[in-house]
Amino acid sequence: MTEFTVAFSPSGKRGRFAEGVSVLEAARKLGVDLDSVCGGRGICGRCRINVVEGIDQKRAITSALDHVTQAGDVENRYQRVRRRPFMASERLGCQARIRGDLLVDIPAESQLHRQVVRKRAESWPVKIDPVSRLYYVEIEKPDMADPSSDFRRLAKSLAEQWGMADVRAGVPVLRGLQRTLRAGDFAVTACVRHGRDIVAIYPGLKERVFGLAFDIGSTTVAAHLCDLGSGDVIASSGRMNPQIRLGEDLMSRVSYIMMHPGGDRELTQAVQEALAELANETAQQAGVARGDIVEVTLAGNPIMHHLALGLDPTELGVAPFALTIDAGVDVPAREIGLEIAPGAFAYALPCIGGHVGADAAAVVLCEAPYLSEEIRLIVDVGTNAEIVLGNRSRLLACSSPTGPAFEGAQISCGQRAAAGAIERLRIDRATLEPRFKVIGCDLWSDEKGFAEAVGRTGVTGICGSGIIEAVAEMAISGVLRPDGIIDGAMAERSRRVEAAGRTFSYVIAEGEPRIAVTQADIRAIQLAKAALYAGVKLLMDRYGVSKVERITLAGAFGSHVDPLYAMTLGLIPDCPLDKVSSAGNAAGTGARIALLNAASRREIGEVVRKIEKVETAIEPAFQAHFVEAMAIPHARDAFPHLEEKLGVTLRREVISEPRRRGGRRRG
Repeated sequence: MTEFTVAFSPSGKRGRFAEGVSVLEAARKLGVDLDSVCGGRGICGRCRINVVEGIDQKRAITSALDHVTQAGDVENRYQRVRRRPFMASERLGCQARIRGDLLVDIPAESQLHRQVVRKRAESWPVKIDPVSRLYYVEIEKPDMADPSSDFRRLAKSLAEQWGMADVRAGVPVLRGLQRTLRAGDFAVTACVRHGRDIVAIYPGLKERVFGLAFDIGSTTVAAHLCDLGSGDVIASSGRMNPQIRLGEDLMSRVSYIMMHPGGDRELTQAVQEALAELANETAQQAGVARGDIVEVTLAGNPIMHHLALGLDPTELGVAPFALTIDAGVDVPAREIGLEIAPGAFAYALPCIGGHVGADAAAVVLCEAPYLSEEIRLIVDVGTNAEIVLGNRSRLLACSSPTGPAFEGAQISCGQRAAAGAIERLRIDRATLEPRFKVIGCDLWSDEKGFAEAVGRTGVTGICGSGIIEAVAEMAISGVLRPDGIIDGAMAERSRRVEAAGRTFSYVIAEGEPRIAVTQADIRAIQLAKAALYAGVKLLMDRYGVSKVERITLAGAFGSHVDPLYAMTLGLIPDCPLDKVSSAGNAAGTGARIALLNAASRREIGEVVRKIEKVETAIEPAFQAHFVEAMAIPHARDAFPHLEEKLGVTLRREVISEPRRRGGRRRG
């Protein structure tokens, strides 16, 4: 029997194959990444290849177009039906059969595990390898001589045509089985999860299915609809978490459950309805049928995680903050209120600890500090800041109760990020006059045309990034003392500093509404940033380091904060400014990675088990760190990189009479 050498790129794999073997079969035997949904019938077109002409000196191969069989009726029909004529070198791998030595190039769109590179240069790529895949099968029609059920014949076809043994299907899938088989004239596409569970069955050839990644925060809920074949996000939507009406922070929601019988079911219903509405919204945006959504991933803090799954979070409100489950968990999607593919499952990422949840695990999966040599600090800033420190040798994690001040709450003129909110602010060092930018306008307030540009929305308040820059600029310009007191002596230099009873305020904008930063606003920010910094210091103490090499700010808030001002405020420790960056919505990205790559679920499960959890509520050193972190930027810690960038020497002042929030964790 004549054999020929076949080499594939970009994998570099090669082998010897008998004449007449299809290129697809050769690829599968070598483990080459070549896709196919239809099982080699020339219907789906996923196995399209390029035959390379020329000589490969390294492999001593001479490849030519006539070293494969000529295109036949199947490929001609495919080109005609799809209205996509092939170039001379293009063929379907399932139809092209070997007649000589070959160099075969697999284009990216034909690779089974296509790579989607993560957004950061140092991040490793994500292979598109979802847990649910499509398999086209042709099934024997029922016969009086064969009493086999429709499902038995479907299972037999999957075993014979795709090598799947012992597939199973739940009742929701079985309900539509007979109707679907007959609609497709007993040719159907089965979506199978983990090569075992049939999630959905579609008549005829089905080429695209989708998945939903949810990021469930205490304030907002976001959904991303992804094509499971390409990895593309085809629709996104978000909304306020409807649970807010029952408690602004997490612990108040746990208190609501404790004081109201059935409160856990009420909160679960609220968040599950939000998930269902977002599923509908994203499907409508993309023009996708809900039945084509076959997989879901969930990332959220421990309390949101439990409530979304219908688990009572009461124990998370009291020490020792015990989770019901900390490992990743699969639940039928319909059990959490999602009317999508009948057999679809939702996978909730693992929780790290009682106050460090699946959202933090998703951030870790996204940023992969466990692959880094550098000691990295990752902070997901929200009403409950989640902090991760370490590298490939060791990882530690904790949460810190920052409260909602960074989102505009507890601030006199604060508001959530929306059109008209001040998001950037600068103070002239000589005159102490402010200038600012608002969301929805590219002009600064001192630029020509600003008033007309914001005429429709006006200047409505100040959001989280704006209040951080305002406080930091007040500190740099001397309006704010290191102990957080607005310096009344500055009233002699500027009308912007004005008396407000026994304290002073800094006026940013006159008019309606009048926007000013009050002493109470400063205190709210101090309390929030001191809680976060104290958590960071606890982890640094435990790790045994005095500095970090890279800082990543995660979350929607972190993506809008200027690292310079975050450091000036004392929100994060000193670090080279070029090593401080934003990861955007890293929790949402981590949820998408888990959606698109089966191996990542095992990976993050193993990583989470190794992370050391530090509980700030019971750490004696937390109070001392909190006291020193009340100063702006800090009572003792040096900030040489920051001072070099600002061109100033920051004043130091130890807080002698610190004020700290009450003992109740804010969530």
